[in-house]
Amino acid sequence: MYRTHNNGELKAKDIDNQVTLSGWVQKIRDKGFMIWVDLRDRYGITQLIFDEERTPKDVMDKASQLGREFVIQVSGTVIERESKNPKMTTGDIELLVSEISVLNTSLTPPFTIEDKTDGGEDLRMKYRYLDIRRTPVRNNLVFRHKVTMAVRNYLSEKDFVEVETPYLIKSTPEGARDFVVPSRMNEGQFYALPQSPQTFKQLLMVGGMDKYFQIVKCFRDEDLRADRQPEFTQIDCEMAFVEQEDVLNTFEGLTRHLLKEINKVDVEEFPRMTYDEAMRRYGNDKPDIRFGMEFGELNTVAQNKDFNVFNKAELVVGIAVPGGNSYSRKEIDKLIDWVKRPQVGAKGMVYVRCNDDGSYKSSVDKFYDQDDLAKWAEATAAKPGDLICVLSGETHKTRTQLSALRMELAERLELRKSNEFAPLWVIDFPLLEWDEETNRYHAMHHPFTSPKPGQMELLKTDPGAVKANAYDLVLNGNEIGGGSIRIHDKETQAKMFDYLGFTPEEAKAQFGFLMDAFQYGAPPHGGIAFGLDRLVAILGGQETIRDFIAFPKNNAGRDVMIDAPAVIDNEQLEALHLKLSLDNK
Repeated sequence: MYRTHNNGELKAKDIDNQVTLSGWVQKIRDKGFMIWVDLRDRYGITQLIFDEERTPKDVMDKASQLGREFVIQVSGTVIERESKNPKMTTGDIELLVSEISVLNTSLTPPFTIEDKTDGGEDLRMKYRYLDIRRTPVRNNLVFRHKVTMAVRNYLSEKDFVEVETPYLIKSTPEGARDFVVPSRMNEGQFYALPQSPQTFKQLLMVGGMDKYFQIVKCFRDEDLRADRQPEFTQIDCEMAFVEQEDVLNTFEGLTRHLLKEINKVDVEEFPRMTYDEAMRRYGNDKPDIRFGMEFGELNTVAQNKDFNVFNKAELVVGIAVPGGNSYSRKEIDKLIDWVKRPQVGAKGMVYVRCNDDGSYKSSVDKFYDQDDLAKWAEATAAKPGDLICVLSGETHKTRTQLSALRMELAERLELRKSNEFAPLWVIDFPLLEWDEETNRYHAMHHPFTSPKPGQMELLKTDPGAVKANAYDLVLNGNEIGGGSIRIHDKETQAKMFDYLGFTPEEAKAQFGFLMDAFQYGAPPHGGIAFGLDRLVAILGGQETIRDFIAFPKNNAGRDVMIDAPAVIDNEQLEALHLKLSLDNK
């Protein structure tokens, strides 16, 4: 038996008991005649004591040879600790060691394995197996497990059935790029790794499974941005015989359950907002509603004056920064430089100081009087002591720029509190979005999303105005889930493929199996997929998903620990029928 107890378990009630412990050496304090060792495992730390008066000499000798991260087994007597440590669960006791066995030695680790380490992120990713020994990382993985189990238990109690779907599937042209896998048995042909189990879960509805879920790996070969992984995990769900209201109610319930079970927070209200309203009020489709700074559109009160920058703009819009009038001119100039960065792309920023006496001082006083600026303050809900920040230009770009500024200011003002949770449903998305590169419409979500009832005919006359029967669940300014009511009949699905530019032959080649299935009594159905990595991070009070993934990729999509992706040898290439084509290239 390697251990009778774990290292976070022993308390004062265990004093005088004989126990055996195993774990890793965290710290050593050697006074010569007395040695203290912190022994760590997943559950905590127990202090060991080796005393030359009470410890056998051979055990004392072995203790003096220990190094950090040695794996050891010890036996001895639990005794009361003279200098108690209230910060440790085992801080009332220590183990007087009578036997020791070194199970494995260790090189000196490349960084300190403590809560606050001296290892940079790249180094810790290379030695991730050592990083996992640190309490914060370990706790994050345990936290993810708890969230996952809470999801499984909740959905199972609601009669959902977990069904596995294939990882080797067919490549489809919609969405992001697929990761492809060459087939050795079928020369020149390729599998794709799934971006989602979308068509399979729809087929499960045709199969009568009624309520499906799966916690599933998905893959997208897209250009990487900060905190985005090429492989990620979804809570994938689908329900038959449902309308939008049924889906929203079910997954409001799941989210409410998780917040209560995991965070001990009661959230009763799940407000709903249309996509158009979200863009108008916040400039993006996943607004953080924990704080104000809502957009105030200023076209009617700022244009038709002598300020041509505003007169030429499609949109003039501003936000009121609470307490922002305290900013110095230098601080405001830095804010202007911030919005002019290439990542934001604004050409400049107009500002208005809202003085405590009710007067206004702006960067455009030459063109606007006090009455004009008072109307700006009214439109942005600015109060005395606030600062109004105004951007202008093309509507979509300006909203995006001001949204970025709003979030940056919220961070600086510490308005985004990790222990506050504000969920929001965003509904009525556009069904299609125009792509300038291909000069045609693409599905905003995917081609299986149903239009809102009664809007199918609009596709012929005004496709950009058609709303999707789709919805996103937003939590604290992050999209944590998205879904839709699906098309469930062959004729409507064929029309949708046609509007999206598929020829009948292309549609049949790519999705013929789904179209065929719809001919055999497909029920009305819809669903949603939650991003588990993002959800866990937010529930854990953080926004960096890599902290909650056991073996994440870096920002370049590489696993620096195992050095992947990597080249493969010519023999493998030949077996996959790839060597010739690569040589010819």
